[in-house]
Amino acid sequence: MDFFAAQDSARRNTAGLVFYFILAVVTLIILTNLLIMGVMAWMGLRPSEPLTPARIAAAFDWRTFALVGAGVTAVVLAGSLYKMIQLNSGGRVVAEALGGRLVSQNTRDPARRRLLNVVEEMAIAAGVPVPPVYLLEDEEGINAFAAGKTPGDAVIGVTRGCLEQLGRDQLQGVMAHEFSHILNGDMRLNIRLMGVLHGILIIGIIGYHILRSMTHSRRGRSSSGNGALVLLALGGGLMAIGFTGTFFGNLIKASVGRQREYLADASVVQFTRNPDGIAGALKRIGGFRARSYVESSAASETRHLFFCPAMHAFFGALLATHPPLERRIKRIDPGWDGKFDADTVTAAQPQEPPGRKADAVASATIATAAADAMRALGSVGRVDEAHLGYARGILDAIPAAVQEAAREPYGARALIYVLLMSPAREIREKQLARLEQQGDTGIHALTLRLLPEMHSVDDGARLPLVDLATPSLRQLSLRQYQLFRRNLRALMEADRRINLFEWALQHILLQHLEAAFSRRPMPRPRYGSLRELREETALLLSLLAHVERSGAAAEHAFSAARDILEGDDMSLLPKTELNLARLDTAVERLAQLKPLAKPQLLKACVAAVMADGRVTPRESELVRAFAAALDCPLPPMLAPQKA
Repeated sequence: MDFFAAQDSARRNTAGLVFYFILAVVTLIILTNLLIMGVMAWMGLRPSEPLTPARIAAAFDWRTFALVGAGVTAVVLAGSLYKMIQLNSGGRVVAEALGGRLVSQNTRDPARRRLLNVVEEMAIAAGVPVPPVYLLEDEEGINAFAAGKTPGDAVIGVTRGCLEQLGRDQLQGVMAHEFSHILNGDMRLNIRLMGVLHGILIIGIIGYHILRSMTHSRRGRSSSGNGALVLLALGGGLMAIGFTGTFFGNLIKASVGRQREYLADASVVQFTRNPDGIAGALKRIGGFRARSYVESSAASETRHLFFCPAMHAFFGALLATHPPLERRIKRIDPGWDGKFDADTVTAAQPQEPPGRKADAVASATIATAAADAMRALGSVGRVDEAHLGYARGILDAIPAAVQEAAREPYGARALIYVLLMSPAREIREKQLARLEQQGDTGIHALTLRLLPEMHSVDDGARLPLVDLATPSLRQLSLRQYQLFRRNLRALMEADRRINLFEWALQHILLQHLEAAFSRRPMPRPRYGSLRELREETALLLSLLAHVERSGAAAEHAFSAARDILEGDDMSLLPKTELNLARLDTAVERLAQLKPLAKPQLLKACVAAVMADGRVTPRESELVRAFAAALDCPLPPMLAPQKA
């Protein structure tokens, strides 16, 4: 399944959840009404009179049924809404609920540094911001998870057992599995599942609190025997009803989760070309005494997020959120002999070298020759060995001082400011004066210190640096972020114009940071065809055709893009009709395309920039910005590898 089909599948699964949610609510309404009728009938009985179905039926009343139904619906919807609002803060909320602690990006601990290196490589190779990493230090089992609604607010969580018990290749396999969940829309679906199930569970929680209040009440003062029994029956009944609803909710969660775990495993082999990595991790879990189990009290609610089962599944395979280990290993390694790996890795764990693994360093470069548009499009939402090699190479080429700055909030802000510094001395002095007057304490001096360091950084590394700095920027307070955003705009407008690199940088950066700070809702898919957005498409492709060309070369680039759209009679717009205000409006509307309508647009964009046989960093940055607006993570466009 490609990226766009996976996104469409996740969207359809979300629609299916609405149906199951309605079914669960109807079931809860019926069961709660039966409980209320039973309690009412029981209250009207004489001391030795039995409670029969006929007595319960006699207590039925349509008005009461409607009132109870409305009450149950309101409680369930309020419970779901409360949870969804709580989860709107992103994956951080989930990680902290599980006891996770943020791993400092500048950590000197070898095991943690190795983990962060793997995550950074994966993110840059996939074309997404580097997610913050949380360590569950109290969890001995080998496990990991990804949580969040979008790549911009995603986090990766790993247990202490995962950090200590796995080798680098195995750890890379586990991280690739989690990145596939981020890229394919599974993560968003999982968050919605948590919200829905909390609403269904709320009925049981109310019953629990009724029983608990009865216990405290009886300790403090005596209450009427009959009233106490009624509340006891009501509380116990609501608990039973709530947990019945949860059973069916978990059944849905399990059925959705198992298939997507198989798809994520298959993606890992595709990403890393190293089936031994993920297969080795699964074998290690099977032979480890603590397995993959998580002790946190939040594990029950979040177990479908994890790489492997976080707890024993009641009712066996029926409610298992993951396929059996043996079956997953066999799919990856058909020749497996059935023996798990019981060896302890901790003592023999190699330390991460100062740089990254050198075997693939610089094995790929930004494309300077024509590549097939279909091949480039096929990399959306996917990572392969060449992209990982590129990521390692480009990270190794960035000076240590620049990397260190990107990995902490003050340095990350200064780094972004440096990327926006004008080569013209007069404009640059104006920009620096703004930071000295309006920036946070010390930002001006840090920006000055980083300026000479950036001279050796290649233009192709600018967006990877933005990806590297994003998790640090997400740690800003709201006040700091608002000031950062104002300064960002002021630096871009210092020369009274915004160039295309500045537009692309701002668009990519804010696309991800706004998800963390403003809780901006995601665009709703509305358009199923590019023909509905013909003017916006023409403007976008015209801009790409003109960006590094003019005259006949621009016409040729636009024609190459138009050919991809199969006979559309759009015309190249003149440069005078192109401006960033129109571009913002066009991108905003194109972001509302349905998943299966996006590939053709991206394919046309790639065809436009590759029409003359080369892709410049500026073109690559623009295509990446457009792809980010469409919620399509685009890895770097690489030159075809020579045989």
